[in-house]
Amino acid sequence: MRLTIIGAGMQGTAAGYDMARFAGADEIRMLDVDSERAEAAADRINRLVEGDLARPGTIDARDPVGVRDALAGSKATLSAAPYHLNLGLAEAAVDVGSSFGDLGGNTEIVRAELELHDLAAAAGVTVLPDLGLAPGLGNSLAVYAMDRVDSPRSVRIRCGGLPQDPRPPLGYKLVFSVEGLTNEYFGKAVVLRDGRREEIDTFSELETVDFPKPIGRLEAFTTSGGTSTCPWSLAGRIADFDYKTLRYPGHFERMKTLRDMGFLDLEPVEVEGMEVVPRSVFHTLARRALDFPGDRDLVVLRVVCEGDGGSCEIDIIDHHDEETDFSAMERMTAFPASIGVIAMAHGRLAPGAVPLELALDSTHVVDELPRRGIEVRVRRS
Repeated sequence: MRLTIIGAGMQGTAAGYDMARFAGADEIRMLDVDSERAEAAADRINRLVEGDLARPGTIDARDPVGVRDALAGSKATLSAAPYHLNLGLAEAAVDVGSSFGDLGGNTEIVRAELELHDLAAAAGVTVLPDLGLAPGLGNSLAVYAMDRVDSPRSVRIRCGGLPQDPRPPLGYKLVFSVEGLTNEYFGKAVVLRDGRREEIDTFSELETVDFPKPIGRLEAFTTSGGTSTCPWSLAGRIADFDYKTLRYPGHFERMKTLRDMGFLDLEPVEVEGMEVVPRSVFHTLARRALDFPGDRDLVVLRVVCEGDGGSCEIDIIDHHDEETDFSAMERMTAFPASIGVIAMAHGRLAPGAVPLELALDSTHVVDELPRRGIEVRVRRS
């Protein structure tokens, strides 16, 4: 059995490692536009698992013919490429009979992928977007909690990737692309309120959330994309559903100041006779100011479901793994994605294109996480 990963960066490499350990594959193809990055990813995976399952290759994800050729013969494919490429990659995978998953990141693109349902079902393959952390694991835990509460009414997902030791200027370390970060901070967040879908402003509804020390009190605020398809797929089953991003205290106010001053705008401004996009300037500066190479990260994820018959609270706190050198964000994004792809590859999901929260058994996801050293704490009352 061959599995393919498109995008041999941080998340793709971690997913390849997990598949090499748990998928039972004969070959895992690590494809990237950068041949050196693909080779480095394959070498790292093979070294960690002491085998030779991972094979590097090059791909231009914008070339439909080349993508189809590359995916032919793969039982399942994971896209760890930029989200705007996912629809074309999903179409190519369906065309050649490969099940397909991705890390999500844009709800409109995910909903377009779900329109492939009839084609995927006819081809006997599964399309499963949103296999990352949030959206992704958060959605699965939401359903897991709902299934353990009588007459569930509300779900709150709170999630953040953070440095273990916060430093100025923002108390934040880049744990994924800066473009993805600012994308989440803009636009609208889709939620369920009193059973109705609503769009609310991002960077609003600030609250505080307490975690065990040494993490302590964090702040949470609305960001886009975290609920993904849940306000559609879970409507009628639950009245309230929302998602907020967690950060250390002070981050919200500092970023909001930059945003309100226009430093994150996309509209070009003239600077000394040149057209400059403020957000591009911010991205360039942030990559330098928020890099902190060598600093360790952590991921906090809390899902709370309340209902007429009590409540269920799920906490995961994961840290950088010193043995493999995978960051917490890599582990918490790529390992759930790998669980989903492995499930597709082994025929555990029906053919078609279905939202993650409806397609993938949440109990299976929760049971698989401890095998990867990720502790899931569930409290019911």
